[in-house]
Amino acid sequence: MTMLFDAAKAARAQAYAPYSNFAVGAAIETATGAVFSGCNVENVAYPQGTCAEAGAIAAMVAAGERQITQVLVMAVSPQPVTPCGGCRQKLAEFSSPDTVVILADLNGERRRMTMAELLPYAFDQAQLDNNS
Repeated sequence: MTMLFDAAKAARAQAYAPYSNFAVGAAIETATGAVFSGCNVENVAYPQGTCAEAGAIAAMVAAGERQITQVLVMAVSPQPVTPCGGCRQKLAEFSSPDTVVILADLNGERRRMTMAELLPYAFDQAQLDNNS
């Protein structure tokens, strides 16, 4: 987890959040062991910004990877910060129900769960395959 933690922390430090002042970093590990990170990038034309998780996924896909084995999301908040609804679905696209999701702050892990716990009943290819 140290590699994921360090990558998310470094990405969070680069976040562009002048409107909310809420910096988020994310790091994902793939089946090959590669780690990709992202940070939130806000825009004055809200909601045109991007989430940290989406940035990490884009970097992963651009590198030719497609399978997430774990994800770490880092933010400073009284409660552990989970991915937003849209990012939960984006993560589910490249994850299995057993994929590990770690919620952290600058001091370390605050909570751990699986994708199935984070997004039960995720919309997936099965729904499209059964479309009549």
